[in-house]
Amino acid sequence: MARTKSEWPAKVMALVRSGNLAAASAQIKVAPSVGDVTRLQGLLAQLPPSPALQQLQQVVEEERALLAAPRLHRSP
Repeated sequence: MARTKSEWPAKVMALVRSGNLAAASAQIKVAPSVGDVTRLQGLLAQLPPSPALQQLQQVVEEERALLAAPRLHRSP
C-alpha cells in the first residue's frame, strides 16, 4: 500500500499565508518528519521575501537539522 504525502506542509502554508506566523512556527517545532519540513521549505521558497518570512525560514532550517540528526538513546 502506497503511503500518501502528508497534508502537514499545506496546512502550515495556510497559516503562513493568513499571517499567523507564530502558529506556523509552533507547528514547525512539532513537525512529523524531515520530508514534511523539506516540502515546507520548498513551498516557502516560492513566497516573496520579507523579514518575517526570512525568520520563519530560519526556524524551518533549524528544525530540519534537528530532525535529520541521529538520535541519542540511553540504555535501560
